[in-house]
Amino acid sequence: MKLKKQDILKALETISAPGEGQNMVESGAVTNVVTFADEVIVDITIKNPSLQAKKKTEVEIMQVIHKAVYEKAKITVNVKVDAPAKQTSNTIKGKEIPGIQNIIAVASGKGGVGKSTVTANLAVTLSKMGFKVGVLDADIYGPSMPIMFDVELERPVAVNIDGKSKMKPVENYGVKLLSIGFFTKPDQAVVWRGPMAAKALNQMIFDAAWGELDFLLIDLPPGTGDIHLSIMQSLPITGAVVVSTPQNVALADAKKGVAMFQQESINVPVLGIIENMAYFTPEELPDNKYYIFGKEGAKHLAEDLKVPFLGDLPLVQSIREAGDIGRPAAMQTATPLENAFEELTRNVVQEVVRRNDNLPPTEAIKITTMAGCSAVKK
Repeated sequence: MKLKKQDILKALETISAPGEGQNMVESGAVTNVVTFADEVIVDITIKNPSLQAKKKTEVEIMQVIHKAVYEKAKITVNVKVDAPAKQTSNTIKGKEIPGIQNIIAVASGKGGVGKSTVTANLAVTLSKMGFKVGVLDADIYGPSMPIMFDVELERPVAVNIDGKSKMKPVENYGVKLLSIGFFTKPDQAVVWRGPMAAKALNQMIFDAAWGELDFLLIDLPPGTGDIHLSIMQSLPITGAVVVSTPQNVALADAKKGVAMFQQESINVPVLGIIENMAYFTPEELPDNKYYIFGKEGAKHLAEDLKVPFLGDLPLVQSIREAGDIGRPAAMQTATPLENAFEELTRNVVQEVVRRNDNLPPTEAIKITTMAGCSAVKK
């Protein structure tokens, strides 16, 4: 029997390529059909790269030709895969906050490394540089920003914005601040499961009158857990800064923190690593450096992970005292500490500028499975 090309095409119009709504002919998947006597060759291009899809396509073509055209036809199916190029960086699809230019997540793998202290001092230094700055204290279970900004007794007030009631952040030192600490008593423990904490965070993010901000710093809790995923699912994070001490125990957790942001399912650019408590300098011996937690551990980690090293900060008593009394140490004028925080902040700003020049906006991640963003095996 002599097969006809039009009969073959008519038969192929009854089936579709994997993952496509149109039939194989209309969608353009069938690129060529050649007939010779009782032989037929079908060239088809599909977008699904899986072996299962290729085999299914081949079997369906052979079955439909045998059934609708000629049951003894000798059929050759050449399946080519033309999968769309994989995105190397995210495009924005999440819910932006109008007026906020850059959202920086400040994280640490381990608690007690001074992440909140670094966040507070970055914020006031950015403000001193002339930027409009906000801080979201996302450490639901241990909020410390109200203490560090000397606003423990303050409470956000409601304001009307375009007919909607919004929270007006508390402001001090030129920095706008929201924290769960404003809504709980000092001796009240926050005993919430993940969904409740995530809901509270979303309210502070989207029901707040942040106004125009150049930078919103998010002080994340330690670790790599539910709060982190909730934040990154809600917001398009510009970049992340990871804080660590030089100690091996802290570095092991900081490495996990960097890996979390770099997961394929999260893909938040890591702006760099900050080494806090890099060395101890006594007040009476300002030129002496004692490397209590090890020397340059975070710097070496940054080199190993191929992420920027943003700078180091000393372990000095005045930083702790300044945080406790609610006046961040970076506000001390004409001091080595002010210079250290200014250099660190310039490096962060430089990395943000470089990131914005070289990459498109980050996408707020989509959690599509019950497992969330589980570890990716490399």
